[in-house]
Amino acid sequence: MIHRAKNAIRGILPKNAFARGVSVLVGGTAGAQLITVLAAPLLTRLYGPEDFGLVAVYGSLLALIGVVSSLRYELAIPLPEDDVEAANVAVLSLLLVALTTVLSGVLVAQLATPITSALGVPVLAGYLWLLPVGVMLGGGYNVFNYWSVRTKRFSTIASTRIRQSLATLAIQLTAFKLGSLALLLAQVVGQSVGTSSLARPALAMLAFRQVSWGGVWQAAVRYRRFPIFSTWEGLFNVSSHQLGTIGIAIFFSVGSTGIYALAHRVLSLPMSLIGGAIGQVFFASAAKASRDGNLGFLFSELHAKLAHIGLPVALLLVFVGPELFGGIFGADWRQAGEFARYMAPWLYLQFISSPLSTVFCVREQQLQGMSWQVVLLGSRLLAILIGGFWLKDIEITIILFSAASAISYLILIFWIARLSNCSFLNIARSTFIAAAISLVCVMPLIISSSVFFTITHAWAYALGISLMLITFRYLILLRSAY
Repeated sequence: MIHRAKNAIRGILPKNAFARGVSVLVGGTAGAQLITVLAAPLLTRLYGPEDFGLVAVYGSLLALIGVVSSLRYELAIPLPEDDVEAANVAVLSLLLVALTTVLSGVLVAQLATPITSALGVPVLAGYLWLLPVGVMLGGGYNVFNYWSVRTKRFSTIASTRIRQSLATLAIQLTAFKLGSLALLLAQVVGQSVGTSSLARPALAMLAFRQVSWGGVWQAAVRYRRFPIFSTWEGLFNVSSHQLGTIGIAIFFSVGSTGIYALAHRVLSLPMSLIGGAIGQVFFASAAKASRDGNLGFLFSELHAKLAHIGLPVALLLVFVGPELFGGIFGADWRQAGEFARYMAPWLYLQFISSPLSTVFCVREQQLQGMSWQVVLLGSRLLAILIGGFWLKDIEITIILFSAASAISYLILIFWIARLSNCSFLNIARSTFIAAAISLVCVMPLIISSSVFFTITHAWAYALGISLMLITFRYLILLRSAY
């Protein structure tokens, strides 16, 4: 029976290799996303904003160290044509992760209290020993994840993501009496689940038995542009992503940080999971497309699909974000919906551009990628300083931060389109078509808010109709992939 079920699933998957890879990864990430989304309303009733704020600051620190744990050499794993060369890159990445783990352990042992006090979360000092553990586990998973991208083991990646969500949720639900510590343990353990599933088939390959110190050194020299440019690009990228969390923690309160973190998580999680899955498949196909001169076509086609996926949800949040958050997560979290309303345009543009930004790596133009990251970080830092330090208003800070982010990501889209030889007209056309269809989907809500805003039942019916239209739209998109 299981064998028949597997054959049935294989039979309905798209025949096109790119679409098939996306379908497998998106299927796995959609399952992981569904688990997380269904659990969120329960978690917001088990944990308070302060708990979410504390784990958000820890996650920011882990992301800052984790992104440079292998000096970005893992990005080069899918690129070599020779498996032995790729295996040398993978081993080099693992050695650097081990070194970073040791250094982060020394950092925590010496400076845990000063670091957490400066960030406005002194209670985190007692839990910061989890930081080097997270660096080691997350770094190892990341390396073997990129090897699986190279070998196109997308089904294995998808299954690990589902198991990660299940493990994270299990710890969060069973250990909720531990408070913040339960959320911290869930994040550390959850992100590493599935590493062995990715590592076993990789290490069993003949290429890993031919790894040598000389080969590792040659790989380090051959792909030196990744640590020289991509490391800084990644650090700037993660710094700008985590700047909102850290800035709110410093200038406001841990509770405000938790509210912002929930809004950001609910909005970015589905987009990052689906966009990340699509981006990995795009990365695996883009190198060949670039060599064949078809990168512009691949870029244009993927941009159109991403626009059709992201715009309906973004418009829905703009119109009814506060009501949705208050109803789903509880009245205490309605402000998170206000934040989500301002953040939706920015996160939509991020959803569009992030999968496509691997063009910088494919073209080996890491310096350009780093330059854009400097623009993003600078604009966000300015927004945080104006809103938090000067005006001292949390809502204005979120608005300024979101606007700066949206403008920066719009610049990125046109930047990488030019690098891919993709016509700006194609981008504008596909965006316009996606926006028009998305407006039709949310039109019942627009009419209800304008005409029947005092009638609660009318608004609820309008929301239901819009959700049905959006669902129907996604079903059409799914069918078109087959």
